[in-house]
Amino acid sequence: MTGNPMGSLPSGLGICTTAPDIFYLPELVFGGLVWILVASTHVDPPNPLGWVMFVSVFCFVMTFLWMIIFAAGGHKNSSGWAAADFAYHGLAAFFYLSAAVDLAYITFLKKDGSEYRIYQIDIAAVVFAYVATLLYFIHVILSSIRWKNF
Repeated sequence: MTGNPMGSLPSGLGICTTAPDIFYLPELVFGGLVWILVASTHVDPPNPLGWVMFVSVFCFVMTFLWMIIFAAGGHKNSSGWAAADFAYHGLAAFFYLSAAVDLAYITFLKKDGSEYRIYQIDIAAVVFAYVATLLYFIHVILSSIRWKNF
């Protein structure tokens, strides 16, 4: 599965064939789905759902920028970038876990009082938020192994 040894950072299309960088695209897809699904409904109540929107937009933009930096080789195979990759994905996993729990709780509270179509969209958003959490968590574990082997 890996084109590069775990102790180096890929660049170019190598990010599509190496662990943990192969997770960039699924993180973008599932994070983008959370963003789209939550934004397609009325963001009510604004406080917890505002946090979910912040997390999904922040992680989408940062993961996209991170992927571009890695694809362009901007990391110059530095161990500092391996540590930063571990730190960012750890933060993203923590953020997504908190957002997924908030979203699940709000969806649970709305099960009797909202339109059924909106409820189904919220359930889909909860599922995708937990999938995004899992992807970021796997990415952080593999990033920590890579950082350790640097």
